[in-house]
Amino acid sequence: MATLVLGGARSGKSAHAEGLLAATAAIYVATARRDPADPEWTARIAAHVERRPPAWRTVEVADPAQLGPFLEQATGPVVVDDIATWLTALLDDANAWEGGALDPVRDACDRLAESVGACQGELVLVSSEVGLGVVPATRSGRLFRDQLGALNAALADRCTDVVLLVAGIPLRLR
Repeated sequence: MATLVLGGARSGKSAHAEGLLAATAAIYVATARRDPADPEWTARIAAHVERRPPAWRTVEVADPAQLGPFLEQATGPVVVDDIATWLTALLDDANAWEGGALDPVRDACDRLAESVGACQGELVLVSSEVGLGVVPATRSGRLFRDQLGALNAALADRCTDVVLLVAGIPLRLR
């Protein structure tokens, strides 16, 4: 069973996703890369850590290639927060922002979707919904929106439940 929780910035998607798992021994997979030079980002990460139940174990996945294999081996409850930061790292590593090849990015996204389908544990994925706004003015903004939109659709296709959070209110899509 897999659930995809989508939402905009500060919509409450992470807290909602965490609340879906009643298990005391869940694994929280953090995909954000730490940046010691960014105190605001560090504070955001700390706020997420403080909110988690103390019995949860955190696994930081700084290398995007590690996420799929981790999910394929998971047997217990897992929250992945979040797919957008995972994709950002993938685009960074491929130098896609500067016009690098997108085939490796698309291949990695396809592999992740397959891994979600193969996950044996209860899985909750958190991702940003980026398709509701205006067309981004920059190439990198359009690249991110397009890639994340396609990835969200592929993940939703493999999830039994899909929820969209709007202003902190969960709307069940499936």
